[in-house]
Amino acid sequence: MQTTVAHLKRGEQGIITDVSSIHIPLKLLEMGCLPGNMVELIQVAPFEDPMYLNINGTHLAIRKETAIHIIIEKIIHE
Repeated sequence: MQTTVAHLKRGEQGIITDVSSIHIPLKLLEMGCLPGNMVELIQVAPFEDPMYLNINGTHLAIRKETAIHIIIEKIIHE
């Protein structure tokens, strides 16, 4: 199973490895939602939608239905 932004818990981070551009609005790609960039889940709204993210210093709120199409590799802090 692939890990996506939708699987992140508050405070967790990951590196974007793939973005299904068919399901991702062009505006998100322009704002840095690209492979190789770091993403951190800052907060989740009630009912878990939308998700408030920090992507390379840019703060974005995206819907969970969009977040499931952003594939990441989790960063494990020891």
